[in-house]
Amino acid sequence: MTDQINYSGSEVDYADVLQTMRLVAEMNSGYHTEAEVRDYLGRITGQPVPDTVRVFTPLNINYGRRLTFGRDCFVNFGCTFLALGGITIEDDVFIGPHCVLATEYHPENPAARHTLLTKPIVVRRNAWLGADVKVLAGVTIGENAIVAAGSVVTKDVPAGTVVAGSPARVLREIDPDR
Repeated sequence: MTDQINYSGSEVDYADVLQTMRLVAEMNSGYHTEAEVRDYLGRITGQPVPDTVRVFTPLNINYGRRLTFGRDCFVNFGCTFLALGGITIEDDVFIGPHCVLATEYHPENPAARHTLLTKPIVVRRNAWLGADVKVLAGVTIGENAIVAAGSVVTKDVPAGTVVAGSPARVLREIDPDR
């Protein structure tokens, strides 16, 4: 086994991946208070996690050093963050149960399929991802947007819209009276 993971022309220290896996396993075992979960997340990401972040475990993360949480975020049970490419979760974001944010993908070409490619995911302020949403590499979810449950997001979501489906499509703009 090599000490580096190569992807998109960059390297990740495999020891950091193993450390993330160890900390995630500890965080997901048994009961932990919200403060203890935030402490684990701080050690996983290598940066302070705001004390207004609330995460229900289990939460699966493969690499924490490129994952950031804004203030007043909520992440529900059973989510998976494949974060080698970087995931930014801004302030006031809600993420429903069993969501997957996957910054990693493989080329279509069979000869190159063992190559790991990445693109970052950004979830802008006050966005809401319903249950079982999948967000693919390179996507930005716009400010105040809503992604309906079960959607697969393959393209950027405009701010202030509701999207749904697979692939997700804009249904309408947010109705402030609704």
